[in-house]
Amino acid sequence: MAEDEDRIAQFVRKGLRAHGFAPTVVSDGLSAVQHALGGEYDLMVLDIGLPEIDGFEVLSRLRGAGSSMPVIILTARDSITDRVTGLEGGADDYMAKPFGFEELLARIRLRLRDPGRAEREVLEHGGVGLDLGARRITVDGRAVDLSAREFALAEVFLRNPGRVLSREQLLSRVWGYDFDPGSNVVDVYVRYLRRKIGTERIETVRGMGYRLV
Repeated sequence: MAEDEDRIAQFVRKGLRAHGFAPTVVSDGLSAVQHALGGEYDLMVLDIGLPEIDGFEVLSRLRGAGSSMPVIILTARDSITDRVTGLEGGADDYMAKPFGFEELLARIRLRLRDPGRAEREVLEHGGVGLDLGARRITVDGRAVDLSAREFALAEVFLRNPGRVLSREQLLSRVWGYDFDPGSNVVDVYVRYLRRKIGTERIETVRGMGYRLV
């Protein structure tokens, strides 16, 4: 990962390690190029606003050297111009900050998947199916439209069926490193999700959080 803001870098590194990855973090563009061209890494999460050389130049040097390593841009720069520049410059994906870790993790897994494999990663529980590759959800066989945040929240629940998840855990995993512990945004989005997948499927555990049943 190439990220010069230590708080974000440590947040992502901790999360990736918890899911079995072995991330390396560098804080400037030149180091990012050197590490990437060393041939020891499978994917790069790249910030644009790096010292020495910026993320666009990092990407240009990688592609110019013939590197096909998947690159996910993760940046606060979210204008259409920046997105187009990044994607046309060879990035495989583009995410804006603030971000939810579960969404970043899903995108990383998608980019690391062998393109020759036809199988899809689908999470299923209690009549709810979540197709991570196609970004689709079905409820009792019926397609349901979810916003990106609702989809990320549904993914967390489906990865942890029957487990009580606190509001703090959901905030961290879905809304990312930059969240307000006093916010009621979790309750609001749980309510939205219940309306779409069924109120009875998400149980409130008083004083603790929520559980997919």
